Amino acid sequence: MISKETLKEIIVSNEGFILKEVKEILSREGILLSESLDKVVVFYGVRRSGKTFILFDLMRKHKENSLYIDFEDERLMGFQLKDFEVLREAFFELKPHVAGKTQLFLLDEVHNIKGWERFCRRAVERERIRIYISGSSSKVMPAEIHTELRGRSWSIEVLPFSFREYLRSKGVDVSDKGAPYGQTKSRIKQYFSEFMRWGGFPEVSLVSTELEKTKLLKEYFGAMFFRDLVERYRITNIPLLESLTDKLFSSFSTRFSLTSFYKQYKDKFPFSKDLLFRYYKYFPQSMLVFEVRMFAESTYKRMRNPPKNYLVDTGLCRRVTSADSGRLLENIVYLELRRRGYEIYYFAENGECDFVARNGNNSFQSVQVCFEITEENLDREVGGLVEACKRLGSKEGILLVYDEERETSRDGVKISIVPVWKWAGFPAAQAKREVRSRRAG
Repeated sequence: MISKETLKEIIVSNEGFILKEVKEILSREGILLSESLDKVVVFYGVRRSGKTFILFDLMRKHKENSLYIDFEDERLMGFQLKDFEVLREAFFELKPHVAGKTQLFLLDEVHNIKGWERFCRRAVERERIRIYISGSSSKVMPAEIHTELRGRSWSIEVLPFSFREYLRSKGVDVSDKGAPYGQTKSRIKQYFSEFMRWGGFPEVSLVSTELEKTKLLKEYFGAMFFRDLVERYRITNIPLLESLTDKLFSSFSTRFSLTSFYKQYKDKFPFSKDLLFRYYKYFPQSMLVFEVRMFAESTYKRMRNPPKNYLVDTGLCRRVTSADSGRLLENIVYLELRRRGYEIYYFAENGECDFVARNGNNSFQSVQVCFEITEENLDREVGGLVEACKRLGSKEGILLVYDEERETSRDGVKISIVPVWKWAGFPAAQAKREVRSRRAG
């Protein structure tokens, strides 16, 4: 039982910290909040992706009628389900002016409290309190939300910074007035090189030295390995988990076959195929790895072929040679397509195309990614893209590269070759260019 006075102290200290101590907060893009639905809003995603700062941002925007509580605060040890009502009373006593008005409860790491779903459901449906929660990815992902909350939640995935957000964190104007040029363009290309190497974790993006970035990423990786995998799933075969982790984080943007992994490692240490498949599933469940299945009308064919795997952030990729640059670009493109809400597949028939992306209108876009176009790879890259476009009945495809921009065509398919930094950082400018091009055609 937590006393009301203690809860008041925590409420006041949290508000003071957020409003006075926290530096400027970057408002995240793509966070769609519905004010008309009586839903519990759930921010989920890999740790350190910025979920807490979204709650901080909401607190600053609605400071007169908001409550923020972090349930990993040691002062809340022993907090139980019944204490939520005490918390509510403490809030109303501190802010009596909110009675009869909309209130926001911002509950961080609320999954630590057994039965939290019941309080949130009642508060939203009967008290008309807006509830926003965040927590570790494995515990508040849509698939794991408690039965009592299903159908009553509004889940929002939070990934590390996009390249647009990364640029905004550096003070770059990413307004839709047009693509950059001159010195600004050179500076943005330099930022993109950094983004490829270090990824988009907010804290990593904001520190200045390579030593700090390296240390932070190492700490993140360790926490994800032990807390989100070993502890969460009670892993006992550590050698298997370590080998699987190393393989997944070094073979990103490629097809991954568990059968091949089993044949390669079965004689090195004991493990069963069933255990391998179970351990593998923990990575996508924890949002460390995302699967992309082959494009096919048959579900059986999709599941029979190995998936391509992408990591939640390129800063976690284990790279060995400079030849990995193309795979880094591909991982960045996958994450951007995911942010934009596409349903994503890879194409593999006579040729290959990295992405077939379907939007909510059930229209498809074919996207090929390579670091640079050369005489040696032109036919392969363009051929696979054209084949995918024809398979989908599309007359346009996009080829994303590191730094080249032009248009070409093959077999009646128009191909836009675009730098990834422009496509990801200034999508509106690119869209306007495509519209002008179609009108001219």
